[in-house]
Amino acid sequence: MSTRFSISEADESWLSRATLLALRGVALAHPNPIVGAIIVKNNRNLGEGFHEYEKRDHAEIVALKQAGAKARGATMYVTLEPCCATGRTGPCTKAIIASGIKRVVASIPDPNPAVSGKGFAELRCAGIRVDIGGRSEDDARRWNEDFTWWIRTGRPFVTLKTALTLDGQIASRAGSTTWITGERSRSAVQRLRHEADALLTGIGTVLADDPRMSDRTGEPRRRKLLRAVVDSRLRMPLKSKLVKSADSDLLIFTTQRTDSPRARALARRGVEVVRLPSRRGHVDLESVMKEFARRQLINVLLEAGAELNGAALEAGIVDKMILFYAPKIMGTGGVPMADLPAARWFPKSPALKNLRVLTYGSDFFVEGYFHDVYGNHRARRKN
Repeated sequence: MSTRFSISEADESWLSRATLLALRGVALAHPNPIVGAIIVKNNRNLGEGFHEYEKRDHAEIVALKQAGAKARGATMYVTLEPCCATGRTGPCTKAIIASGIKRVVASIPDPNPAVSGKGFAELRCAGIRVDIGGRSEDDARRWNEDFTWWIRTGRPFVTLKTALTLDGQIASRAGSTTWITGERSRSAVQRLRHEADALLTGIGTVLADDPRMSDRTGEPRRRKLLRAVVDSRLRMPLKSKLVKSADSDLLIFTTQRTDSPRARALARRGVEVVRLPSRRGHVDLESVMKEFARRQLINVLLEAGAELNGAALEAGIVDKMILFYAPKIMGTGGVPMADLPAARWFPKSPALKNLRVLTYGSDFFVEGYFHDVYGNHRARRKN
């Protein structure tokens, strides 16, 4: 297999452009991966494209259609290994070979272990040079980590996001709303919501904050952001902002009967109520994940309070954590990030890996993973 050492600075520049193209597919490509492709000859861009699920064509095909006959003898830069199987569309490898492309430079192999490398092998068998890697590799992996987890495990990729003080508090007292981080951090959260297929919270947060749970970026989406609430006892207020704004995008997970008066009242207001099994008197979070998977929702952002955060961590459904820290101290009496019994939890608590730290104005951001999406695919820890 060719390595990153076969990739020149000019190649790196075109792969960076392909990565930017791929990002135009955020919120438009799922449940497929986001992919960008460019066809280049004599340092000229002959055609480019990115994948949108509804338009069916993969990024490579969009670029080939733009380039037309000029693609013969050119190089294709693509952020993901071209597919070699027939699904909703025909295999991209066949079209690339037929076009006369002489070289393909790709950021990463297909993350599906069942097909990884097969597309590259088919291209090589047709006499096309294939080079893989480069500086775009990390970006390509990061932007498709949700798809990778989904295709390898059949589960949605779950990110727990929260804002907290340096001493780990998310609110000044239970049931209160506390603005902790600054405007730049809150803007970054909107980007995370735009990338997500579903936003999950608990009824405690709804009762305390009366949130809208919306994607306010104004950028296009293929599907509405699904707003989901874990509400075991079905306490969702009919006059809440969520219910008032429901438009086939609000889902409540409960242990209560769906033919109860409250459930019927919510249904009349456009809210979908789903009854799931109970675990320790609360909605079983593993069943929540299965319901998301059934709906092909592959990226779930968890924005909740201490109770649901703690339950999600203890259930082992969190794959990634994003923590926005304000350089402030709350002091005693505040609400911790997660309600977990330290004596039982801490000795077996998994450690976040692959940490990344960035600054957002006066705040800073810590990102880390519980599961190595591209390497460690062991089953989630059971209680």
